Amino acid sequence: MFIRKAVRTCLAAVLAAAMASAPAAACTGIMLHAKDGTVVHGRTLEFGTPVETSVAVVPRGQKFTGSTPLGDGMSYTAKYGAVGTITYQNVNVVDGVNEAGLAVGTFYFPSFATYTPATAENRAKGLSPIDFPNWLLVRFATVDEVKDALAKNAAVITPTVIDRWGSEPPPFHYVVYDKTGKSIVVEPIDGRLVVQDNPLGVFTNSPSFDWHMTNLRNYVALDPRNVPPVNIGRETLAPLGQGSGMLGLPGDFTPPSRFVRAAVFSATALPSATSPEAVLQVFHILDNFDIPIGVARETSDGVMHTDSTLLTVARDPQTLRYYYRSYEDQTIRMVDLKQFDLDAKTVKTMSTKGTQPVVDMSTRLK
Repeated sequence: MFIRKAVRTCLAAVLAAAMASAPAAACTGIMLHAKDGTVVHGRTLEFGTPVETSVAVVPRGQKFTGSTPLGDGMSYTAKYGAVGTITYQNVNVVDGVNEAGLAVGTFYFPSFATYTPATAENRAKGLSPIDFPNWLLVRFATVDEVKDALAKNAAVITPTVIDRWGSEPPPFHYVVYDKTGKSIVVEPIDGRLVVQDNPLGVFTNSPSFDWHMTNLRNYVALDPRNVPPVNIGRETLAPLGQGSGMLGLPGDFTPPSRFVRAAVFSATALPSATSPEAVLQVFHILDNFDIPIGVARETSDGVMHTDSTLLTVARDPQTLRYYYRSYEDQTIRMVDLKQFDLDAKTVKTMSTKGTQPVVDMSTRLK
């Protein structure tokens, strides 16, 4: 019932190609609306092997050159400063939010991503799969601006092999949000970029986004309210405990199941009053998608690869704060974009690695 209404109204996986033998990654993204009209969004980032990630602040005026199989591609300059996640000290942000409140996330899209072949004619607007999200993030302020640019074929994603990301082009698709709550997905399918509105703000992996939205119709009866007792003959049967309205909610780690859970939880969770409170709600919801080491694994060429949640992040486009926690350190950490000189000349970075603090409360007992 609640999901039916929502449908009507409405790194890493980012990193999943770092090793060709690694299993597909399992990122999950959500968006929440607060009572004050603001929005926040967040995602998990999983991969089957450790990957080096850092948080970076990219200033305005930073110059970038895209890469294609033919060599250098599009050259562009950052119009907006941004904060987000980078990999292997490559300054292309694969997940982040900019000073205008536009946010971009990169998700794994295996077996479906088909990029535009690089040619002499399109090379000047060519970008690699990890150049593309950075280009969106530092050049645009709203979802409508992104849609307009892509409708004019302002960029093409070429099948570019990326250093330290494996021997094949990494298969990605992308989600974009702005501070008004608008969202779209961008998927490279059959050599062209398919852009679709994302009314729920939910995103996972393969198959394509339209398939996930159709599959969601199988779960329109899910409801956060408990099922009432029923009378069968002379017997009254009552549900066993709380949550009976969610019976049938898929609980595995596959992309279709995670998409359904993400849609259900984001649609039925009670809204927070403000965006900072909604950020905490994002982390609570994404706890349901946290993958411990070992529970999702496969063996390839005699080597076991186990998926795990490397990072969980939240983005607040109102306060311009980027929150994250890592597998090793569940402490929520934050980078405030407003505290940085966005006319600086260099990119600032910091590793996401940490050590989990444990607070000893023994001496406080009375």
